[in-house]
Amino acid sequence: MEISLLTAVVLVLAAVGFLSGRSRALATAAGGARNLRSLPGHYGYYVAVWCGAPALLLILLWSFFQGTIVESLLVAGLPDVQGLSEAELGLLVNDIRNLASGNIVSKEIDPEMRAAADRYGSLRTMAFGALAVLSLALAIGGGALARGRVSPRFAARERVERAVGVFLIVSSTIAIFTTVGIVLSLLFEALRFFNLIPFTDFLFGLEWSPQTALRADQVGSTGAFGAVPLFTGTFLITLIAMAVAAPIGLLSAIYLSEYAPGRFRGAVKPLLEILAGIPTVVYGFFAALTVAPFFRELGEDLGLDVSSESALAAGVVMGVMIIPFVSSLSDDVINAVPQSLRDGAYGLGATRSETIKQIVLPAALPGIVGSIILAVSRAIGETMIVVMAAGLAANLTANPLESVTTVTVQIVTLLVGDQEFDSPKTLAAFALGLVMFCVTLSLNFIALRVVQRYREQYD
Repeated sequence: MEISLLTAVVLVLAAVGFLSGRSRALATAAGGARNLRSLPGHYGYYVAVWCGAPALLLILLWSFFQGTIVESLLVAGLPDVQGLSEAELGLLVNDIRNLASGNIVSKEIDPEMRAAADRYGSLRTMAFGALAVLSLALAIGGGALARGRVSPRFAARERVERAVGVFLIVSSTIAIFTTVGIVLSLLFEALRFFNLIPFTDFLFGLEWSPQTALRADQVGSTGAFGAVPLFTGTFLITLIAMAVAAPIGLLSAIYLSEYAPGRFRGAVKPLLEILAGIPTVVYGFFAALTVAPFFRELGEDLGLDVSSESALAAGVVMGVMIIPFVSSLSDDVINAVPQSLRDGAYGLGATRSETIKQIVLPAALPGIVGSIILAVSRAIGETMIVVMAAGLAANLTANPLESVTTVTVQIVTLLVGDQEFDSPKTLAAFALGLVMFCVTLSLNFIALRVVQRYREQYD
């Protein structure tokens, strides 16, 4: 809360700096804004950047390192901590932190712990006071320095654009390093898993039972980590979902873009896209309480044995959920087809349906394929609907009426509760995550390449 308040104060000072820089630029221009080298707003942005950026950077760095610095100072002042292990020292520091915050501690409070909690509070107060003084001094000093440089011949626009460019480069670098960190963390833990379980057994094994026993003489002490049932279940549910979403989404896109009146299109398209904003847990409830019982009762009427949790129920509901992905993207792609192609077909005597089938759809096909691939990536990564409608049983089957599970569901299951990150059961989640990452990355890359090819052709 204190950091948020300080950030708000710095932002207010930056806004004041913007107004001050803009007014000073106008005041120093004898003949008005036309005598300025840059627009008046650029001078205001220049002062605002120097007023806010250094202070906000200091606040950001402090928010990252304040806990480590304060705890290091706290531990340095604690008596008789040399004989404590790392875990015991961490528990003691956590108790002191909880006591200072008014929370529950794990042991009886003694005078030494009370004194340490008071010292921890005073250290945090002193640190925040120093941060507030430094950040406000940076904000005021930077703003004053920048305001003093404002003059009619000062190139404020170039400086502001350079600052924006640096910010964009830093943002993209953070995104790149975040992606690299995710990949490396998955790869490191997956390699630990493959040191325990052979890669071929994982990728081509036909039985998935990751539960391991506590003793080597117990049944199932090694577990079974064949991921083929998980891949099969994921593919089966995705196939059912796309069998629902692809035709409905594509046909609705064709109607909205080629047949529907403008007023009807403007009302229906947002309503259709609402489906994408419904939480997936709501779809899961709908699948478990409505769709799955409906299919089970229908199967009983037809003499079929339908499981209470089936791939069919999960796939159908998931298909309904991803209809907007196919419909909206396909609609945009179809509308991007040049009107001259339609006019040329009409001029040759083609009907509207013939124009759509022979001209519009072939021209929009790369974009439609890209939208379908993106929808497939969305279906592969879905979890809640599968958990609630398809179950957790890793059955190797192609029957949509039986219960199956998917890769994402097993990742969630393996990482629920207290875990030991040196056991194959826990590490298997990272191996599955690495496989999912490679699959979805490949699908997204293919989709982007297809869409890029389309844009190069028709832009």
